[in-house]
Amino acid sequence: MEFHKRPVTHVGKVGLKVVDILKMKQFYENVIGFEVISEEEEKVSLGVGSKVLVELEAVVGLIPKQGRYAGLYHFAILLPSRESLGKMLVHLHQQEIQLGSADHLVSEALYLSDPEGNGIEIYRDRDHEQWSWSDDAVLMAVEPIDVPGLVERAKNSSQSWNGLPVETVMGHIHLHVSNLEKAKNFYVNVLGLEVVSTLGAQALFLADQKYHHHIGMNVWNGKGIPALPEKEAGLNYYTLLMENENRDKIAENLDSAGIEIAHHDDYWEVKDPSGNSIRLCVY
Repeated sequence: MEFHKRPVTHVGKVGLKVVDILKMKQFYENVIGFEVISEEEEKVSLGVGSKVLVELEAVVGLIPKQGRYAGLYHFAILLPSRESLGKMLVHLHQQEIQLGSADHLVSEALYLSDPEGNGIEIYRDRDHEQWSWSDDAVLMAVEPIDVPGLVERAKNSSQSWNGLPVETVMGHIHLHVSNLEKAKNFYVNVLGLEVVSTLGAQALFLADQKYHHHIGMNVWNGKGIPALPEKEAGLNYYTLLMENENRDKIAENLDSAGIEIAHHDDYWEVKDPSGNSIRLCVY
């Protein structure tokens, strides 16, 4: 997975504000297949091996999301092979999880939601040499997935589903934003990502070093929607992993744009124009 390793800038983990942390923990363990990496009374870190991919945090007074806001559309868990996606499909069917699915040409994907309505994509990439490009735009589509082929791959495997493979990473994040042009300006001119695909005036996809997308964004919740309220459940933050010199350059861009940075020991935090919190982390 060369698009999710140094020196590529990519999403590391996603933090969620949750109402029922026990129920959410059980879902991410038993249904998604994460391991609990660390646990406190109000916070659970889940992932594979020692790699945290999702962090759940119970916030006092939090209520379920009530309306249309900026925030999470879905986060996307990238599996290492078609076989592992096939085994995940069979497992989710056995768990009676309601699923959506799509063949995006660059990838095959399953879609579901967690108990608090956060969108999740679980996918596998086709070899990047199979992706088609027109100028600087990658060709993606929404076509029916080959369910029989995936199930056959799972049946032919020497092992049944046993949680997520250790090679699993956070493949990308897809956000609801309030203004697509302002979001594009921020992610391209400030964070230094590149637009690799667009869907009219409704959605765009950005990446570092020609991935099909590390970040997607859309205005499907409505243009001009407000930021997710602090006391409503949903996206808390997501991290971007990058080289130190890239973060220094982003800091210069943020300063030039008059955008505030909150400095912490392990990360710098900034908000995009829609109020989504991004933690800038160095490898």
